[in-house]
This record gives sequence, C-alpha cells and structure tokens, in this order.
Amino acid sequence: MWVVRRGQLCRALWGSQAPAASSRPRSAEPGSLPVPRCWSCGIPLPARGGQGLPRFCPACQALQPPESQPDLFRLMGWKERDFSEQHSSLVNRAYQTLLSPLRRGLYLLELNGVELAKGTDSDIDVEFLKEIMELNETLAEPNNEAKIEEIESFIEVKQEELTKDVRKAFERDDLQEAKKLLNKMKYFENLEDKVKSKKNPS
Repeated sequence: MWVVRRGQLCRALWGSQAPAASSRPRSAEPGSLPVPRCWSCGIPLPARGGQGLPRFCPACQALQPPESQPDLFRLMGWKERDFSEQHSSLVNRAYQTLLSPLRRGLYLLELNGVELAKGTDSDIDVEFLKEIMELNETLAEPNNEAKIEEIESFIEVKQEELTKDVRKAFERDDLQEAKKLLNKMKYFENLEDKVKSKKNPS
C-alpha cells in the first residue's frame, strides 16, 4: 500500500519548483512583512484580492487556521453584507421619517398619492403668510436675543397645535386639510432652523 506524504503531494501538484515543507518558518526579507504559509506543506498562501487568505491550502488542501480578526461578512458572503447595509439604511430612513411629525405626515400623504406643491402658496391664507413674514423680519433684527427666545417658544406651541390638528385630519381621512396643515408646519420648521442659526452661529 502506497503512503504519500503531504510534502510529496505538494511537489506532485506544483511541480519540481514547489518549495518543500519545512519544520521551521522561513524568515522574511528585512523590512518586509512575513509571508503566510501553509502549516502543512509550507507553500506561501496567496491573498485573494482583499478577501483574505484561502481557507484551504491550494496545494495540499489542508484546512488553514482562522484569521485573528476575520471579516464576518466575508465568511457569510458579500451579498449578505450588501443586504445588511441596505436594511441599515432603510431603518435609519424610517427612524428619521417617523420621528418627525412633519415628515411622518408628508409620508402618509405620499402613501395616499398626495404631494405638497413646491414653490406655491395657493393653499395658505394671507394672514398666515403675513405672520410668517413678521416673524422672519424680527429674526433678522440685530441684538434681539430676548425676542428670539419668545419666537422659539411660540413656534414650539404652534407646532404642537398643528401636530394635533394633522392627526385629527388623518383620522377623518381629510387629506386636503392635512395637506394644508402640513404646509404650515413646513413654514414653522423653516423658522426653527433660522432660530437655531441665530442662537448657534457657525
């Protein structure tokens, strides 16, 4: 019965140029990183273009020890990594959308095929637009810290009222009323951003 040693199998598969197995690891060239070698037959293990070292020696097929810091996504397959990143992005988007009453309401309108018209104020009453204009003018005034605090509190109260009204409109399935209210909330959100910029100038 023939007995073939692993070193002999390696040389048979790779030809006479294949290095023989050695009991001692070979020293790397000065200034270079040590080359990973098969623990069984001693041949250098080829890197797979960013995919780490092979799990099996390409010559003697010996199972190699696991890497010290393996990429778990690579072990399970790159497709699962892509899926994981996509799910993570969707979760973040859902969190940001549902956390904000305004974005949550706009999303509900979108699900029902209703969108806010961009660049038009036809659904907003004139008195409301005048109120917004006055608030913008007050925010533009210099040295008005006290008024900024008042405006901030006013906006917070109005947004809470509008949020309640929007919820009631959706409960009645009155999408057009919800659309008008959400449009007003967009104006107040714009004012909120201006208040934050005044309080924390970059």
